[in-house]
Amino acid sequence: MNEEIVGLWCLKADNDLKAGKDELATGNPATDTVCFHMQQCVEKYLKAFLVSNGKEITPTHNLALVIQQCINIDPSFERLKLINVALLTAYAVDLRYPDNFYMPTEPESQKAVGIAEDVRNFVLTKIKL
Repeated sequence: MNEEIVGLWCLKADNDLKAGKDELATGNPATDTVCFHMQQCVEKYLKAFLVSNGKEITPTHNLALVIQQCINIDPSFERLKLINVALLTAYAVDLRYPDNFYMPTEPESQKAVGIAEDVRNFVLTKIKL
């Protein structure tokens, strides 16, 4: 395991979490931006786990696929399916362009933050730095 690379994945994930939470705390949050950063946070934490186990990173934003790769290493990652982590996948691309305009609600954004924090806490118990 390359601890430095794993640490950088986690740092980038934490920065996404911070950016989204900071934005959500404003008076009129850009909820699409919050949700985008939560998807990115989760994706990066899952990929940090894969890297910590010597796996190649698949260039995808599909969280269901990345979760399955994690399950193949550690079946306890099944719990991420139960909290609907894969729902954040839509925030990776769909929200970024006006073609399919959608603006998440603040409660939806708060839920996305909660999911990202849950994934962070879970993954950090699985990565030994």
